[in-house]
Amino acid sequence: MSLRPLARPARLRPGARVAVVAPSGPVPPDRLARGLDLLRGWDLDPVVGAHVLDTHPALDHLAGTDEARARDLQDAWCDPSVDAVLCARGGYGAHRMVDLLDWPAIREAGPKVFVGYSDITVLHEAFALRAGFSTLHGPMVAAEVFLKDAVTQEALRSTLFEPETVRVLGLGTAAALVPGTARGITYGGCVSLLAADAGTPQARTRAQGGLLMIEDIMEDPYRLDGVLTRLLRSGAFEGISGVVCGSWEQCGPYEQVRAVLADRLGGLGVPVVEELGFGHCPTALTVPLGVPAVLDAPADGGRCTLTVEVPALV
Repeated sequence: MSLRPLARPARLRPGARVAVVAPSGPVPPDRLARGLDLLRGWDLDPVVGAHVLDTHPALDHLAGTDEARARDLQDAWCDPSVDAVLCARGGYGAHRMVDLLDWPAIREAGPKVFVGYSDITVLHEAFALRAGFSTLHGPMVAAEVFLKDAVTQEALRSTLFEPETVRVLGLGTAAALVPGTARGITYGGCVSLLAADAGTPQARTRAQGGLLMIEDIMEDPYRLDGVLTRLLRSGAFEGISGVVCGSWEQCGPYEQVRAVLADRLGGLGVPVVEELGFGHCPTALTVPLGVPAVLDAPADGGRCTLTVEVPALV
């Protein structure tokens, strides 16, 4: 079955109430405080989930228990006064709590703005497949890139308040690994999380007509080869229309990473763009997931772009 556009949430207005949750790793309090101040500077009203600053009593790589992390997200989504749910950070842990969420109740509550990346990829996929909602692959409230980089901040702010102004995405680093033009529905995120999700009961099995967005961090080239090979062998890439690569921070020499990408993705027969500018990078654009878009990768070395055909938010 071909991918179809997902339900988009409403854009934010000044004074909007936004909930901050921590579905994965523990959150540094000082960075959270700085991020909340940035949101207040945008005339938003951030509220912090009850367990955001928790740490699991036995597993200190988790921000509280699975049940507590799920409860914060569930409560925020089902609270009619909350207009958006923003993740505080990634790390690890979304896999452990995603099945604890009440997805029928989330569907009933309707679409809301949801922002995150990295480990949050598991939740992006769940919102797409279990609820039918479009989400935003974007910077998190306590992430260094959000706190330090003005372009990253403005990309998110514009997407939240004026989404029609950020329809054409792509930094100057973007280049054609495999030239061509493709149209499809955006989906994806951190590629190792897509591979980790593969084979689970609610996972995506095919993505006919999808524009695959992938990036990662701290995966050596041979491990990245393994991740892509697993997805290829599973058939997860069958029928996709194109691939958009973000950053590969701390994944080894980029020449080696590029060689793996070319080897594993070049045989798909679809356009592939590298280094578009999203993910774990010094400047991270906000990319809508679940929307129709056009990937342009000119063979002559011209500017590579991803153009969303509708604003990320309505």
